[in-house]
Amino acid sequence: MDKLRIGMIGVRGRGGIARHWQASKRAVVVAGADVNEDHLQAFREEINPDAFITTDYREMLERDDVDAVAITSPDFVHEEHAVAALEAGKHVFCEKPLAITTEGCDRILRTWKASGKRLMVGFNMRYMPVFRVMKEIVDSGAIGEIKAVWVRHFVGAGGDFYYHDWHGTRENVTGLLLQKGSHDIDMIHWITGQYTKGVVAFGSLDYFGGDKPNDLTCDTCPEVDTCTEAQPHSRRRQCAFRQEIDVEDHSMVLMDMEGGIKASYLQCHYAPDYYRNYVFIGTEGRMESLDNGTVEVKTRRSNTWREHADRVYRVKGAAGGHGGADPLICAEFVEMVLDGKEPLATPEAGRMSVAVGCAATESLRNGGQPVDIPPIAW
Repeated sequence: MDKLRIGMIGVRGRGGIARHWQASKRAVVVAGADVNEDHLQAFREEINPDAFITTDYREMLERDDVDAVAITSPDFVHEEHAVAALEAGKHVFCEKPLAITTEGCDRILRTWKASGKRLMVGFNMRYMPVFRVMKEIVDSGAIGEIKAVWVRHFVGAGGDFYYHDWHGTRENVTGLLLQKGSHDIDMIHWITGQYTKGVVAFGSLDYFGGDKPNDLTCDTCPEVDTCTEAQPHSRRRQCAFRQEIDVEDHSMVLMDMEGGIKASYLQCHYAPDYYRNYVFIGTEGRMESLDNGTVEVKTRRSNTWREHADRVYRVKGAAGGHGGADPLICAEFVEMVLDGKEPLATPEAGRMSVAVGCAATESLRNGGQPVDIPPIAW
């Protein structure tokens, strides 16, 4: 196979990564499936005018000219789409989260093993320069053996991203520790090289949600000129204070990890800024990512030459979406299928981030009850 022929399930939003495959010399996007016909027409115009399009993804899976499928549909149908694609004999790229339940992830993994095909999870943060720099620092031994991790995620655009559309209900996402937090949980796992064994968590719905009608939109609301969350010109226009919203907008998780590591993860969706802050503390120093694009390393006495200096890493930018990560992850999917390259983001890692998010959500909805992470049900 000289060129990987890719079909998209979900052609808008995250489906925009199709442009990276279409621009590749080793891939071509030959099909798209979406429930919105206008989106499908735009997909043809923007990606490939000759692409097969359909509102029924099953029709696309039946085609012999589709080798692989990229699943960029809403979270709550990832499991259905991934299982169907693997059973149809397609290689699969699945956007995170892999599914919205731990059981759903395990079902995908079992189907993947039985299919003999390749499966990759869309953890694009593993391809971002800042996190690769932090991973390199840790692997170099610069801060010794990691024992503590603190991660804070200020989701200043939370209302825009998660409460003006389908993300605001448990039915669709389980919780935002799973949907939004899966990236950060995966980074904690990847950079430390260890998985989480158990969690306790607390959280609440403090700001969003309320008593507004579920069918209210910003462009029809009489309070649009004074509402602090109004965005009438966005494609996400559902009222962020509607009655059906039941997903926590403020959560805190404590993670008991392998190797004796203890980690904390905090997420707030009504912060005034959008910023991730990562701190890793080891036996020989501390590493922290800062909002100015730098990573600082402070060393303590270690009886090595490293103790003589603290260091500042100025992270270089990269072209492409998500800090240059999107073209890299798309290229690696092609290399995984055509060349047999092992992906940086494994299916097991995708499952473990979901399992932690689900367990933490269970804990916070039960008053902080400790919850163990179950092993993969192969």
